[in-house]
This record gives sequence, structure tokens and C-alpha cells, in this order.
Amino acid sequence: MGSYYLRYVVAGRLQRDFILPLEGKPRLDVPGGGAIYAAVGILIWDHAVGLISRVGEDYPQEWLDSFATYGLDTRGIRILPQAVDLRRVICHLENAEETTNPLAWFAQLGIPVPKVLLGYVPPRQSHNHHGDSTPLTLRLNDIPMDYLEATAAHLAPMDYLSHALLPSALRKGNVTTITLDPGREYMHPAMWEQIPPLVRDVTAFLVAEEDLRRLFQGRSTDLWEMAEVIASWGCEFVVIKRGEAGQYLFERAGRKRWAIPAYPARVTDPTGAGDAFGGGFLAGYRQTYDPLEATLYGNISASLVVEGSGPFYALDTLPGLARARLEILRDSVSVP
Repeated sequence: MGSYYLRYVVAGRLQRDFILPLEGKPRLDVPGGGAIYAAVGILIWDHAVGLISRVGEDYPQEWLDSFATYGLDTRGIRILPQAVDLRRVICHLENAEETTNPLAWFAQLGIPVPKVLLGYVPPRQSHNHHGDSTPLTLRLNDIPMDYLEATAAHLAPMDYLSHALLPSALRKGNVTTITLDPGREYMHPAMWEQIPPLVRDVTAFLVAEEDLRRLFQGRSTDLWEMAEVIASWGCEFVVIKRGEAGQYLFERAGRKRWAIPAYPARVTDPTGAGDAFGGGFLAGYRQTYDPLEATLYGNISASLVVEGSGPFYALDTLPGLARARLEILRDSVSVP
């Protein structure tokens, strides 16, 4: 793909997913991660997306080749000269979060544990101090120079240091719109002082409700108050992603508020819904420069992703379906 086609860049994690969905057969060892779902959220509405990520030498090359067939530029994916464990087990069964051993989910369903998961241990959550670096932390030289010719970027959930470094680097090029979805591990009261510098350089801060509540623990329980505080740190818009309840949108200018319900999709596999929202929001904002329209675009991207399993399901839906859903959803917006 030539650089002159590149409109968007998406930075984030790539994973090897093992998904136990609400409906249908398990999907074992399939492409996943915030970067790919966010990119699909954009591709539902537009094209020309470059990916910035890091993977190990054991990441399947055929997956990278398949990304290109969907119009994704993979030159920003750095392959490290070492194996990196990118396995992620996701279970959408009822009460799944109550076990600390994800392999027990397979026994619950009567499914043999895949050999590739033997020895799997879920990554340990930490507060991810602002100075912490890992092999997957993105460096400035991971960004191909011509990616800076894009005008919009979405930063999917990553470690704090990646999110701290990338916005200023992207703005040195032609990138004028940056949306950021914070990493769950650093949305913690212990990181309170480190969040404002992240927010200052972004256009929109797109945050899951549970992560925002965790950050504000002991400070506030009012979501609109939280959104106003975040916006006061420098971003133009704050979107609170509320899962099946939809989204709250706060615009700093004029302190405007909107509540958008989730499009009533049939949920088969919620994996990647929040990431697809982020990509859809960015595409909608670049096409309309209207934060409410952008939120609607993100909402519809998420609705298409959750109706199937795997990131690319949404790209095989009927032409025109996304636009039709957009028209329906517009009538459901309310002003709190």
C-alpha cells in the first residue's frame, strides 16, 4: 500500500485470542487485540489504515499477510527477534470472571484445552508505573516515517509509557486528531497524577466506565463530574463507554452532554467491541468533525463486531447496513 493512501494510523496490541463466545463454537488461536479491532472499526466506514504494534518472531506470518488483504498497512508492526507470549483467553460465559484459572472454562464447557495453551498463565495486573517499559512498549522509531503523513490516529489500550510517548511524536507530522483509549492497568488511583499529561495531547479520551470509576475511587461517583474533570485536563471530548448501556459524550466547549444508547444488536461475541468503537469514533470524527456523529459511528462499529466472532466478521456484513443503523440510532440520542 502506498503511503499516499494512508489516512489513519492505529497503535495498540496484537494478540493470539482463544475465545469462548456467548454463542457458537469456540474460536481458538485467532487474530485479536485492540489494534486489529480498532482498525476494523475504521474499515467499516473508510479505508487506508496503518498499524503500529510489536509482536514476537513466533507471531503467525500468515496472519500479517491476511491483514493486508483487508487493506491494512502492516509496515508499522515490528517483529522482535524473540518469542513473545501474546496468548489471551477470553470467556463470555456467565460468572466467568469468578475463576482465576481460565483453563477451567474449557472444562466447564467439556472442551479439551488446546495444546498451545498448556502452561498458560494469565498476565498479572499491575498499576503499570509511568516509567515501566516492556518488550511490547512502542518506541518512536517503530513509527514508519510516512505514517506521519496520516491525519488521524487512534491509540488502543497499551502500557502507560507507550501512550505517553506517541501523541507528541504523531503531532510532529500531519496527525491533527488523536483519540486515546487508556490501558486498564494504569487507570488506578495510584496513577492519578500521571493521567493529566496523557489527556493534554489528545482530541478525545474514550474510556470504559469501570476503568473511569476505578481511577476516581474515593474522589467521585458522578460520571458527568468525572468527564468534566478529565476534559479540564486538556482534551476536547470525553466518551464514557458503558457497554450495553451505550455511551455518555461530554464536550468541553459549552460543557455539552449527550447520552447515546447501544444499538440493539444481537450479541454473539462482545470481544473487541470497545476497541471497534474507538476506531469507528475516529472515522466518524474525521468525516464529520462532529463528536456526536463520531460517537454514533463508533456505536455502530461496535454493534457490527459483536454480532459475530473474530475481528473481520463485521467487514462481511451487507453493504449499507452500517449507514442504515446510523440513521436509526440518531433518533435515540438524548440530552441529560
